[in-house]
Amino acid sequence: MKSVLVLTPVKNAAIYLDGYFRRLRELTYPRDRLSVALLESDSTDSTFELVSSLADEHRSAFRDIQVFKHDFGFAPPVHLPRWEPAYQLARRNVLARARNQLLFRALGEEDWVLWIDVDVISYPSNLIEQLLSYDLDILHPDCVRQPGGPSFDLNAWTDGGKRLMQDLRGAGRPVRIESVGGTVLLVRADLHRDGLVFPPFRYGLESAFVRSEHPIWQKGEIETEGLAVMAHDMGAQCWGLPDLEVVHA
Repeated sequence: MKSVLVLTPVKNAAIYLDGYFRRLRELTYPRDRLSVALLESDSTDSTFELVSSLADEHRSAFRDIQVFKHDFGFAPPVHLPRWEPAYQLARRNVLARARNQLLFRALGEEDWVLWIDVDVISYPSNLIEQLLSYDLDILHPDCVRQPGGPSFDLNAWTDGGKRLMQDLRGAGRPVRIESVGGTVLLVRADLHRDGLVFPPFRYGLESAFVRSEHPIWQKGEIETEGLAVMAHDMGAQCWGLPDLEVVHA
């Protein structure tokens, strides 16, 4: 039985943490093969204290739970939404760095890494079994806000960004995609060990797998999309599972 490490970066996530741990405990994958690690950064609420307490409470239910803290000092103006274009490059830079910090600190001898965002509020209890059954290096289910609704994670795409996961439904099997998001993302751990990370800078400026013109910063991909370009450079293929839905808050 393969071992799996669930990784989750968190910030101002106190309202989601009880549900996050409850859903992990509802997974049917053997607990002795399942480890969890979280990294808290720059929260202004009680996220770090609460996640530390919940980790202690649930630690015996898993192979291991680790909690890390690393602040980046990133605080965009509170009156602006997180998708404000002026702050996207800086925000994605910090997200990439947080993912890398967590990965470097937590990864041990596990066979697979499963990235799950803390605000993914619904997924099947056999999620891990379904994802692992395909034995693909990088696999991304469709993240939606409502079952059957449009894709929420717009970082998973193909055809230069022209087609999203919602446009690939009905295949009944994994399909090749050019980019991935991080809401739920399975990665073969050896790829991370071989150097696959989340670039905190615009990566792949000359790559055929970047969008011809990024909607905000013109050229190159960053964070999860940058990871996908790097994976292609390493000879790995990204896959989407558009008929497997997970639900985001």
